[in-house]
Amino acid sequence: MDDLILDGQPLTIAEVIEVARHRRPVRLGAAAAERVAAARRLVERHADDARPIYGLNTGFGSLSRVRIAAHETRHLQLNLVRSHAAGTGAPLPEDAVRALMLLSAASLARGHSGVRPEVITTLCSMLNHGLHPLIPSRGSVGASGDLAPLAHMALALIGEGRVWHDEQLLPAAEALAAHGIVPLHLEAKEGLALLNGTHLMAGLGALLIHDATTLLESALVAAAMSLDAALASHVPLDARIHAVRRQPGQIAVAARMRALLFGSELPASHADCPRVQDPYSLRCAPQVLGAVQDALAYVRSVIESELGAVTDNPLCFVEDDAILSGGNFHGQPLAMALDLLAIALTQLAAIAERRVFLLLEARDPAMGLQPFLSRAPGLQSGLMVAQYTAAALVNECQSLAHPASIGNVPTSAGMEDYNSMGATAALKATQVLEHARRVVAIELLCAAQALEFHRPLRSGVGVEAAHACIRSAVPALDADRPLADDIAALTELIARGAIAQIARQAGGGVQ
Repeated sequence: MDDLILDGQPLTIAEVIEVARHRRPVRLGAAAAERVAAARRLVERHADDARPIYGLNTGFGSLSRVRIAAHETRHLQLNLVRSHAAGTGAPLPEDAVRALMLLSAASLARGHSGVRPEVITTLCSMLNHGLHPLIPSRGSVGASGDLAPLAHMALALIGEGRVWHDEQLLPAAEALAAHGIVPLHLEAKEGLALLNGTHLMAGLGALLIHDATTLLESALVAAAMSLDAALASHVPLDARIHAVRRQPGQIAVAARMRALLFGSELPASHADCPRVQDPYSLRCAPQVLGAVQDALAYVRSVIESELGAVTDNPLCFVEDDAILSGGNFHGQPLAMALDLLAIALTQLAAIAERRVFLLLEARDPAMGLQPFLSRAPGLQSGLMVAQYTAAALVNECQSLAHPASIGNVPTSAGMEDYNSMGATAALKATQVLEHARRVVAIELLCAAQALEFHRPLRSGVGVEAAHACIRSAVPALDADRPLADDIAALTELIARGAIAQIARQAGGGVQ
């Protein structure tokens, strides 16, 4: 891949994925470097001002009334990084660390932060050499930026702390030296600029919305497959029904499910079925998954805005010869969006589990299915306990979906008296997504098995393509076997986009 040039323009979610997961190289553009240098000159002109300027000649947080002498500026920034590297918990995964580093570099490259260009080029060098700071996942309250996680990132930039390289954990100084990278000696405001930012929240958010979109596309396939496997009516997908509701996600999901089911032979096979209506988990799939799609569209818009943002403090405005202190580091827009994402994905998982239950229960003889989709019910348990697993995952999602953003805990002796908890929202949403992906995998496992009971009849072209993809990874269940590997294999298919790609080819992808 060509280098990604940080030129001050907003990043795209696709670019974050390319750098975070596929190691696309990154470098600072020449014009952006000029703007960065101009902002740096502004900081240097005002560093010795008699008037207090937050973070240049003052302490931080509730200590902002303490004036700092000019000769102590460097020590101030060093102390800031060291003291704030107070995270805890499991380390962030590599893609999250790379996303965080990229967003930090891109924000600084917009020329409002007052750092030297070498701060940004050092971040880019670490990315390009695969040097990833060890960053504990817990410690951010999501308001004065993601302080603790970003402090651990900054610690590596100055040659302290530890970094991962080729699955080895090394002292940062040793790793930097091995790749010819000179550790930074922080100047006025640079430590603060590195720590103040929403880069953990936004980086995780970009990864999440990418993965959530892929999961929703996969869930549409699973819902369509379950609908035909249960010999449910296609009438509730009729475009006229959805047009009069006027909800855009609902209209789109119904159209996508129709595309996936196009050409199915199954509706004609039960034209005389005595059922008048199907359960909500089948009949109302467009209404529920449409609401999920609309929620994801909102979350995407918030993340995309943040990918072009400058979120440290204070900010430099060269054209006005001004350094202004504000609160762009506050994560509330992201926190609320990420909480919504967790709620939406919980709904996606919960309705998928209900369809699993419906297929396994096989209470209605008109569905043509055996209990638990077993070939010898009683002697064999079939897919019975797959639904237990789905139920357990959904219950955990429901617990995790409680919003983090509504729970404030003040910090910094009350100066930071209203925090967003956006990092918590992002971490919870990550867990919900992983669980929801497994629930959809279980639905695909069960729906594919249920289709076997209706052979030789074929479902729609899109559904049959998905069925073939599933069978390439998991054979039909002819006798009891451990199901854990089957669930894991289908979870991997979903994660790498194989099922979503089928939805797109059928005209069923999320736009």
